[in-house]
Amino acid sequence: MDWSARSNRIVTASHDRNSYVWNLEASEWVPTLVILRLNRAALCVQWSPKENKFAVGSGAKTTCICYYEQDNNWWVSKLIRKKHNSSVTSVSWHPDNVLLATTSTDGKCRVFSTFIKGVDAKDSKKGTSPDTKFGELIVQLDLSSSWTFGVKWSPSGNTLAYVGHNSMIYFVDDVGPSPLAQNVVFRDLPLRDVLFVSERKVIGVGFDCNPMVFAADERGIWSFVRYLGERKAVSSGSRYGSQFSEAFVKFYGQSKQGLNNDAVETSRTRGTVHENCINCILPLGEHGKMIRRFSTSGLDGRIAVWDLENEQDLFE
Repeated sequence: MDWSARSNRIVTASHDRNSYVWNLEASEWVPTLVILRLNRAALCVQWSPKENKFAVGSGAKTTCICYYEQDNNWWVSKLIRKKHNSSVTSVSWHPDNVLLATTSTDGKCRVFSTFIKGVDAKDSKKGTSPDTKFGELIVQLDLSSSWTFGVKWSPSGNTLAYVGHNSMIYFVDDVGPSPLAQNVVFRDLPLRDVLFVSERKVIGVGFDCNPMVFAADERGIWSFVRYLGERKAVSSGSRYGSQFSEAFVKFYGQSKQGLNNDAVETSRTRGTVHENCINCILPLGEHGKMIRRFSTSGLDGRIAVWDLENEQDLFE
């Protein structure tokens, strides 16, 4: 699901292979069906910066670019076909409203042109060749050997970041025929999503249950800085008790508290807010040079709001 702030519309995409655009009429949200022409589930969706298009990634190895056709009073879907070798896990719009980055479970990150005549202005193609057509592959990045997720552009559109399921995060500058790429390896669990809070600072979230801060120095070298919140040790407790308790600890404790069948860890660290994988991070407020507040949501059913001016002042 994604919300367009200026036009106050919501777009949703689902495993039923359809998408809906929701408009607020009086006090009721009214859905409009968008037929995506997919034969597999829709997995992700995002509005373009100008909010005149949205992109849908799917399990059908395709990406749908949808726009409103005024003459016929409906939403039209154009497909980028035969470019991915597996499911599209995330999409991200470049600030120019034309370039679209995608990640996939085939381990690659790709950038496409989504220029649509009559929808996009000609000057919006200034960052690409004037001859680029809809669906044309601008660059394919083969940096990861695992599934890739959470692709995002920096505020200027000069840097691209995405994560792999191998506990790596990738940064790419000068996206084009000769991109400059670097990766950062970290020892913790893989990330699922990232957010540029400034041109040279990124926050990543994922299976470690706590936001991680990455930053670039004056030379443009990216590195892990720290966790955004303090992490505390959590006692695992005794594994002795009733047969039901022991079975529950073996089943539930392995993923939540790091237990195994043979031994019990005395303690481990985890996030102070989330207790399961964080799979989404979104900015709050105006998108300027620096994002001061953002929200995270996770598989634990929690939504948290983080304040970068005072990192201890967070609330659910």
